Amino acid sequence: MPASMLTLEEAQTQLARIVTPTGLETIPVRDASGRYSAADVLAKRTQPPADLSAMDGFAVAGAGPWTIVGESRCGAPFAGSIAEGQATRISTGAVMPNGAEGVLIKENAELSGDDLIAQEPVAPGNHIRRKGFDFAQGARLRAKGERIGPAGLALLLAGGICEVTVHTRPLVTIFECGDELAEAEATSNIGTIPASNGAMLAAMCRTEACTVATPPPLPDRLDAIARAIDDARDSDLIIVSGGASVGDHDLVRPALEEFGASIDFWRVAMKPGKPLMAAKRGRQLILGLPGNPVSSYVTGYLFALPAIRAMLGATAIAPQCIHLPAGDDLPAVGARREFVRARLEPSGPVPLDQQDSSGLAALAAADCLIERPEGCAGVKAGTPVPVYLLGNGGIA
Repeated sequence: MPASMLTLEEAQTQLARIVTPTGLETIPVRDASGRYSAADVLAKRTQPPADLSAMDGFAVAGAGPWTIVGESRCGAPFAGSIAEGQATRISTGAVMPNGAEGVLIKENAELSGDDLIAQEPVAPGNHIRRKGFDFAQGARLRAKGERIGPAGLALLLAGGICEVTVHTRPLVTIFECGDELAEAEATSNIGTIPASNGAMLAAMCRTEACTVATPPPLPDRLDAIARAIDDARDSDLIIVSGGASVGDHDLVRPALEEFGASIDFWRVAMKPGKPLMAAKRGRQLILGLPGNPVSSYVTGYLFALPAIRAMLGATAIAPQCIHLPAGDDLPAVGARREFVRARLEPSGPVPLDQQDSSGLAALAAADCLIERPEGCAGVKAGTPVPVYLLGNGGIA
């Protein structure tokens, strides 16, 4: 590997080092799904706040038979205590009366007026959700840098949390470079193609809590690229798709240098996606991605999304892989890390036939990426391999 080319791990570590998180804001918890907590969040109450019934039936004291002396409903607990030989009707989620030892479920109960017997014994603690089994007051509900998803949002609300401090949404501006790019299909001809990388990357970025701008495609002219980058000076992240390689018309690097950006790293030992560039201009991060759609997609997934997560204050920013048995034999790998587009089959991930970095049909058909480390030997079907699961739009 050339000395100037970073490994994937080196590049991702370097990226995490140079990203500057955005500022802080306090927002209602109900609006916080998809954000990352900027500090530990501690419960203000205990859940459940008392022993509760886990089933509809009867709260009983002693071995029975019992006499029913009242009812405990959700929101209307039984006011007193019950003694041995007594019971109350009780609903799922209602507070257990003082003195109750267990719950006789409705299906196992026989009633005659207010007299109650059981068809099978009621064990102490039967069908009781104990006070604080979920969490206690002061428990950490979300750690600093942890994502707040729909379930996490519900957890915070249950813990009495009304507001949470998070990092502000970064502004992401996405440029596409290339004289061959037409802004719309209707304007394309035999020498051009419809611009699509920008829309693809924008959809990918919007799976995180950011604001995305997608200006029209840029021509392969140094002045146009430099002016566009300068105009986006207020963006937290600039993504440029195309123009990051070494061809005569790859002008992103000189355009960045013209406006005071410092190149942090350039070229990563990965396939697809080698001509990846990262630069800084003050607090602003600029990523130059390859123009081939698969390369742009893979580098966006492995670098642009982690950058946005880091700006949002996430602790874990890189996508996480799992290990699955390969669904087919896999060949040996050369000097660069490979990300193989694949479909999940019952036998495991199976590589798609088309692996060209310009192949959008295969990219859209893929629901996972098989990671093949540089220099690794071929493996037989059934051998565990690292896999990144992709959802629609390419986001795990």
